[in-house]
Amino acid sequence: MSEQPLNPTPAGSDDADATPAGPARTGSTAADALARTAADGSTPGSSMPGDVAADDDALRAASFERARRLRMEPRFPGGPAADPAGSHHERRIRSFQPRRSRVTTGQQESLERLWPQWGLDIDGKRVLDLTELFDGLPVVLEIGFGMGEATAQMAADDPGTGILAVDVHTPGQGNLLGLADKAGSTNVRVANGDAVILLREMLAPESLDGLRVYFPDPWPKARHHKRRLIQPAFLDLVAPVLKPGAIVHCATDWEPYAEQMLEVLTAHPRFENTAADGGYAPRPAFRPLTRFEGQGLDKGHVVHDLLFARV
Repeated sequence: MSEQPLNPTPAGSDDADATPAGPARTGSTAADALARTAADGSTPGSSMPGDVAADDDALRAASFERARRLRMEPRFPGGPAADPAGSHHERRIRSFQPRRSRVTTGQQESLERLWPQWGLDIDGKRVLDLTELFDGLPVVLEIGFGMGEATAQMAADDPGTGILAVDVHTPGQGNLLGLADKAGSTNVRVANGDAVILLREMLAPESLDGLRVYFPDPWPKARHHKRRLIQPAFLDLVAPVLKPGAIVHCATDWEPYAEQMLEVLTAHPRFENTAADGGYAPRPAFRPLTRFEGQGLDKGHVVHDLLFARV
């Protein structure tokens, strides 16, 4: 439930204003060396220009290799992988942007202690057995939980429902694990990675009892609307993994996004609005007031809930 981009614009993005970061520059380039040669008549070391270029190519290759290892290696022993599905190679517009931020000592401790038991990486290599994973509980998928406060509260209030909570923000993952552990909740599993890969490759048909998408990034600029999560293609992935009657529950405080959500969900043949008037629904009592919701209300935003049943 995050109104902020979660993580860097992927390679292959068609965003005109997205500039992928290049490799770290370590040492002088061939052009730098040749410029110095022209200026003072010296030759760098005993190298000829071809040797300088070869050295620069080697530096670039080493920089790329370091960046590759950082993408693939976990930040914490036994914790969530940096890029579990190698998703940076998949040329697809994403609704999130990975971002690194500081992990507190408590969050790190929770990740190292609890991830092996309650965490999983979205690697696209297997189909999850949700019955085994949640000890037979009905399971609701939550996409984007921010720092996890509302998720932990919903888990504590309803221990008879399993919550498969997906996000890519490492501090939030550690925070949710710590909150669930402190509350004694055993019905939360934290999934690290791209929810699209989870839906497309790792969930069995009709295995979910619901989907929650609370305060996703609204991508307010017109050129970014294609990045919004609630789109017809996304609902095409969602519908087969939901049981008949399962509820898709979305909430946003961004009015134009709420209108798009209502339009897209209403138009999809596999979903039916539970609101009698075909519009927005009252906030259900089980959805806590989130931090981002409070910030939106402070700004005068109106929060809209949408509840649609899978038919």
